[in-house]
Amino acid sequence: MQGNEREPLFSTRNRKILTHPFSEFNPITVQVLGICSALAVTSQLKPSLVMGGAVIVVMTFSSVIISLMRDYIPSRVRIIVEMTVVASMVILVDQFLKAYAYGVSKQLSIFVGLIITNCIVLGRLEAFALGHGPWTSFLDSLGNGIGYAVVIALVGFFRELLGAGRVLGIKVIPSVLYESGYMDNGLMLLAPGAFIILGLIIWIQRFFTGYREEE
Repeated sequence: MQGNEREPLFSTRNRKILTHPFSEFNPITVQVLGICSALAVTSQLKPSLVMGGAVIVVMTFSSVIISLMRDYIPSRVRIIVEMTVVASMVILVDQFLKAYAYGVSKQLSIFVGLIITNCIVLGRLEAFALGHGPWTSFLDSLGNGIGYAVVIALVGFFRELLGAGRVLGIKVIPSVLYESGYMDNGLMLLAPGAFIILGLIIWIQRFFTGYREEE
């Protein structure tokens, strides 16, 4: 933390850093970053939750490490250093998933590895961690990670519910509805369904926050 070492850990400023990405500055719905994984891994809720957790872990640890190293990183190689740190964290997370959640790891396929190139992760390292202390960098990355995770979890929830009638693999739509003619919407399990759900979430979020694109 620069110039204000005695600032309380959860001061008003720090709370804003943590919570701002939840809505007003959400990395997906406002900044429109991380869209590829938000569309690719959200056909079910479980892989969506795991992917969101993986991004949170990678972002928080990478941000703290880069923040601690910021005074020693030559500006000419900062991108290389950042990607090396992120890649190391991704490898650890990927190996952990393969060891303890192999089924989900197989579902996520290459998308865990692609966290290395996730615009949200590198963007927060460049825009925040390089200029702030470890604690505020941790809060910023945690807030952005949670903001990302919540959105992809919502997409995964509605796609699985509407597309398969399930949530976390458990059938939740009563059989009586199927008997009366209800049918699962297979479109929700395809890429267009992901675009539709995500578009609706973006519209609802921007409607309530009043966010408008600058012209």
